[in-house]
This record gives sequence, C-alpha cells and structure tokens, in this order.
Amino acid sequence: MSILAEKSYAFAIRTVKCSEYLQKEKKEYIMSKQLLRSGTSVGAMIAESKYAQSKADFINKLSVSLKEANETKYWLRLLKDCNYLEEALAKSLIGDIDSIIKMLSSSIKTSKESI
Repeated sequence: MSILAEKSYAFAIRTVKCSEYLQKEKKEYIMSKQLLRSGTSVGAMIAESKYAQSKADFINKLSVSLKEANETKYWLRLLKDCNYLEEALAKSLIGDIDSIIKMLSSSIKTSKESI
C-alpha cells in the first residue's frame, strides 16, 4: 500500500470516529454526515485509482479525490468555526487533510507531466 493510500485510509478512520462523536456528543447530524461522506471518499477514490484503466483514468480518480479532500477541509473548518469541534482536534484533522491534499496535488502533477 502506498503512503498516500495509507494516510487516506487512516484519515478515513479518523473521519468515521469524528462523525460518530459529532452525532453522539454534539447532536450534529447534517454536517457530520457531509464530513463522513467526503472524508471517506478521499481514500476510496485513491483505492480505485490503483486499478485505473488508463493514465487519464488514474488522473481523473486522483482529481476527484482531491476535490473530496478540499470539500472535507471545508466541513472541518465550518465545524470548528461553529464550535462543534475543539480547536486541537480540528487543527489535527485539517493538518492531516492538508498533507493528503499536497500529496494528491503532487501525484496529479507528476502523472500529467508523464503523459
């Protein structure tokens, strides 16, 4: 498993746990489900890219993953700014997704250059 796949899988686990916390402890259901959907989609698209049918398909799957990662960051920021997430937890999750975003951007750029 690649470092990107490992990081995105670990992030998905954290996202699931965060969503559970938001629903059980904060009684927040709408944004937590949005976070769960986008946060787990990041890794799912990276996993799909492993079996891409072509270089273009690979780039497309990573690009969708990048979009989901950016959406996830949006939900994390919103949850933090609405006081549903503590500052330390939000910063930790945002730091993780920022790292994944950088790796995805680099992978996409490298793949595009090799075409």
